[in-house]
Amino acid sequence: MAILMNHLIVPAADRNEAAAFFADLLGLRAGPPSGPFAPVGVNDDLTLDFDDRHQPQPGHYAFLVDDDTFDAVMERLRRDPAIDYGSGPMNGWDRDINHLGGGRGVYVRDPNGHSYELFTAVPQ
Repeated sequence: MAILMNHLIVPAADRNEAAAFFADLLGLRAGPPSGPFAPVGVNDDLTLDFDDRHQPQPGHYAFLVDDDTFDAVMERLRRDPAIDYGSGPMNGWDRDINHLGGGRGVYVRDPNGHSYELFTAVPQ
């Protein structure tokens, strides 16, 4: 059996707001509360469980996505000037993309300071 990540707890100041931001970003749906968590199913195998934490420490979460998903994310980002995004750590939130690994990539900052990295090709 392959090893698959099943769920990941993401600390948030407001779990529902954080789950809604992530779900909206990727065109997903936040699920109904599950215990103390606001879950967002990423695919058949992985759920991000957003959890209320006092002063959450920012984390980095990276996702390999297809071109259509990337295009849809970029369309949403370009429509909302309040969302910080950019081409990467060296360039900050420059509202641009990168081309690492022969694909396209972008970093997005969520309201809790987390960085979501989306890319279409695995850098080698």
